[in-house]
Amino acid sequence: MTALTRAQVLGLRMANLLLRPGPGGTGRPTDVAEVVTWLGAMQAQDLASGLWSFGVRLPGQTAADVTAALERREALRTWPMRGTIHFVPSRDAHWMVGLMAERVHRSAARRQAELGLTEEIVARAMEVLGAALAGGGRLTRSQCLALLTDEGIDTSGQRGYHVLLQASHHRLLCMAPNVGKEQSFVLLDEWVPDPHLPDRDEALATIALRYFRGHGPTTRQDFTGWTGLTVADARRGIAAAGDALARVTVDGVDAYLDPGLLDSVRGDASPFPSGGAEVVVLPGFDEYLLGYKDRSLMVADEHLAAIIPGNNGMFRATVVRDGRVVGTWRRTLAKTAVRIAVQPLVPLSKADRVRVERAFEGYARFVERSPEVHWL
Repeated sequence: MTALTRAQVLGLRMANLLLRPGPGGTGRPTDVAEVVTWLGAMQAQDLASGLWSFGVRLPGQTAADVTAALERREALRTWPMRGTIHFVPSRDAHWMVGLMAERVHRSAARRQAELGLTEEIVARAMEVLGAALAGGGRLTRSQCLALLTDEGIDTSGQRGYHVLLQASHHRLLCMAPNVGKEQSFVLLDEWVPDPHLPDRDEALATIALRYFRGHGPTTRQDFTGWTGLTVADARRGIAAAGDALARVTVDGVDAYLDPGLLDSVRGDASPFPSGGAEVVVLPGFDEYLLGYKDRSLMVADEHLAAIIPGNNGMFRATVVRDGRVVGTWRRTLAKTAVRIAVQPLVPLSKADRVRVERAFEGYARFVERSPEVHWL
């Protein structure tokens, strides 16, 4: 069995996450549908971050281009796993929610009971929303909640959120692109009239293949954490993927990846060029960090507090050099400019800072503004 160094794993992960050229430079996804299918799913709790997650992987496209692709239904947002919103391939939304949301759905029952949301209330809310959206309708979040309130269904506090979550877990609703700055909802069966509906074994094999292809080499534990599947189902998915996945070891621990990549591994050579650092600037909620339970390969322990302040699940945007986090950043959009404040976490040379500022030129083109970079 092939043993990989940590440096080799990091280089392969960055390539598989579509953040650096892959071996041979071929087969790179070229549109929104291909990117999200390659990665399996993409964190989209924060929409602006989710759009840039596409943009950084599709050089030359703008936020408007990505939004147009979402209107073409190349991907959609819903709650497929871990109780968080993700982009998923539109034709796969039905089976992905059915496969991975079940445990979250059950765990949410206690909170819904505390809120007084009975099965009868949720069923009535779904009936109201289904009738209002039938025939190609689209309602914003506030419109959905106002409609339910008018029908005598209390949506105060967290009740409205849980109704929309339940309706999505029941595969009645999914999210269409925002209307203005608001989430919008449509009927899943109308938005995606020709869903792919594999059996359970095929579904488990597909999600295993896509996860390890887009995030590997990584472990079964990371796969379990990402999907929210049981350990038994995770093992079943890996087994069902068969020869489409290769097993390697990293520090004596089993990990999986696309077997076609093993030919690119050469001894203990570094996967990154010696002539200059590779720099990418990523949104806070990106698969680069959100795709793993164990993030030690990408970020030093002493920097975690700067990236996840308060350890509350809110991730700051990151500056990544040769696969490792070296800074955080935040942006402010003005009419014609995007003002970017960069906080280094390690000493950066003058050449490194030039590379970072050049990387932000790509982000500025994505939001169609001129960049103004400030160092903190």
